[in-house]
Amino acid sequence: MPETPTHSPLPGSRRRPGGRRLASLATGCALLFAALAGTTGPAGAADAKTATTPRTDPVGAAEALAAPGVPGANNWSCRPSPAHPRPVVLVHGTFANGSVNWDTVAPALAQDGYCVFALTYGAVPNVPVLRAIAPVADSAQQLSVFVDGVLAATGAGQVDVVGHSQGGMMPRYYLKFDGGAAKVHTLVGIAPSNHGTTLDGLATLAKSFPGALDLVRSACPACADQVTGSDTLSRLNAGGDTVPGVTYWVIATRYDEVVTPYRSQFLSGPDVHDVLVQDLCPTNIPGHVLMAVDPVVLHEVRHALDPAHVADADCWANLTG
Repeated sequence: MPETPTHSPLPGSRRRPGGRRLASLATGCALLFAALAGTTGPAGAADAKTATTPRTDPVGAAEALAAPGVPGANNWSCRPSPAHPRPVVLVHGTFANGSVNWDTVAPALAQDGYCVFALTYGAVPNVPVLRAIAPVADSAQQLSVFVDGVLAATGAGQVDVVGHSQGGMMPRYYLKFDGGAAKVHTLVGIAPSNHGTTLDGLATLAKSFPGALDLVRSACPACADQVTGSDTLSRLNAGGDTVPGVTYWVIATRYDEVVTPYRSQFLSGPDVHDVLVQDLCPTNIPGHVLMAVDPVVLHEVRHALDPAHVADADCWANLTG
């Protein structure tokens, strides 16, 4: 497959931001409708299969967690190329699932020549459709199982991880407490809840997912884990935000209405790259949910994964991705 072309920095795009936002909003709405239509069966089946798959078969255990129907993802016969030697693991956010979170990012990275894998994690008993609501520690263990299977299937020594929202924070738990630091080269967090948010922020996110608002205060351990000052976040961030040997990227938007203040997403430490979307393109103003489908964000993800060959994003990425 062709390598990603390098985009030369250009002045701000002349495209009207209003049309750009409407297109992104339409895409985001399509993702949310898809999340509520036809995903209950596959997600439930994957959860049931996970419970019975022997851990002695790492690929089988990972396949049981794989999100169905993600374009360009979860080809278990994929072998990394010299140009892209590390598979990319995509980790979705709270209330979402891997099948709908990555309709934009997964096929773009696959087209670039990456082996791409996406899981669905974080189910709790008797809650249909909604995922990434289990305790962060439990979800990190599922990520560990998935990464082990990806490494076994592809023969790679390490993966890169791209996560949205909780999916950008939870892998840090895996890196710090579950042995993930030796298995992950780069972690890219898109609007990650690294230092938590308020309950109001989680309630704002829940309004995008029918039925989720009722869970925020009752049956969503991950929501409690992501509230600023929680025991989970205090433990995660004690002693520093990072672990040695991993490169970290955080891509945030000034207009994030869920993880607030937006600067709480940024990390401190060696090998950290904190990026604000509006510094790349001032006219680009995605909110929290739309960060997963935003073309400027997608371009910056590609840059984070391959900074030697893909330039920083700019407003031209609104047209090119």
